[in-house]
Amino acid sequence: MGQPPAGARRILLADCDQMFVAVARLADPEVAGKARLLVVGGRPGGRGVVCSASYEARAYGLRAGMPISRAERLCPKATFVPVPRKACGVKHREIRAVLDEWTPLVEPASVDEFYLDLTGTERLYKDEALAQTAGRLRADVHARAGLTLSIGGGTNRLVAKLAAERAKPRNNPEAPGVLIVPPGQEGAFLADHALAEIPGVGPRLQAALRRYGLIRVPEALRIECGAFERWLGPRTGQWLYRRIRGQGSDEVDPVGEAKSMSHEETFAKDIASDDALEAELLRLVTALGRDLRAEGLAAGCITVKLRDHDFKTRQLSRSQPEPLRTDRAIFGAAREMLRALRARRRVAARLVGVSFSALTASEGKPQFTLLPADTRERETPKDRRLATAVDRINAKLGERTIRPARLVRRPGRERE
Repeated sequence: MGQPPAGARRILLADCDQMFVAVARLADPEVAGKARLLVVGGRPGGRGVVCSASYEARAYGLRAGMPISRAERLCPKATFVPVPRKACGVKHREIRAVLDEWTPLVEPASVDEFYLDLTGTERLYKDEALAQTAGRLRADVHARAGLTLSIGGGTNRLVAKLAAERAKPRNNPEAPGVLIVPPGQEGAFLADHALAEIPGVGPRLQAALRRYGLIRVPEALRIECGAFERWLGPRTGQWLYRRIRGQGSDEVDPVGEAKSMSHEETFAKDIASDDALEAELLRLVTALGRDLRAEGLAAGCITVKLRDHDFKTRQLSRSQPEPLRTDRAIFGAAREMLRALRARRRVAARLVGVSFSALTASEGKPQFTLLPADTRERETPKDRRLATAVDRINAKLGERTIRPARLVRRPGRERE
């Protein structure tokens, strides 16, 4: 009865509602848990940015990416807390474990988003409507992981993602948290959106479309594909033509994990010293490397980000001949990129960051390379054994039990 037409895909996007806020409240019930106006991302007086804010705080104009200083001015009564990164990683794994019981095709899109493919599970769930299955799945995650999901569904990832946005409490307080777009209704569903709401239609593309008077999807639906190609180029024009009609990928990669991991730090005071910046980079690599190994992953590409005192942001990425997982090897690669960035422009910096991408399972076989050994960071079995031993000790006795000597005193930063 609730069964879709034969061959129709059944794709869900499960999106955690305000994950950083919810996890901060669970991790610190006495402070964050009691704060109605809660901002996650930094401490008062700091120079960080807002990671997330409670719905009540957002009513004051707060949004992700906003400087903490501005958030304080807009909402002076808010409670500000750091991002609970470790606790978020734990909750991510808890949610993933629950979702894996509902379908083997689960792909994490980020720490708080998961795509699921339930195609072919109709008989398993007694031919109930997809909305009913999604509702039961949502209740299961809430009961076992303590977090609330908004779930969108449809015949492809694009429709599922947009439906999940419409299912969120901030967009519809009366919504049950689940919105499924029936097969054949994709175009009508998309027609109720602004172009800016469609993933991939960023500020530059929005500005280009505004020049032709295009703000909402119905206006763009009247435009021929050829016109889009002339205005935007063949590739972007064809992509947009399909996108506004609800046409997108329906592939869910069950082995896919989060596509990248990143960590960055905004300093209390600008840092001009190369040694101090390298120490900050080492601290970030040490923390992120621990998370990388906890997920059983290795990084095939490393990126270093630097934001100068004048807000000029620069970054450098390098693919590694072999995926790396140990702090020594990763820091060696990251340090060279930081030095290259500093050599191009040696001014005081307000932020440094590092990210890992091209993530692979760490137990994979090493890739052999013809590059001379001195042109790449070699990661030895001894490095891996040492990293594993340190992780085990820190997990048992506290994450600061064993750390690089260089981080015992961190130049340029306030003591914790």
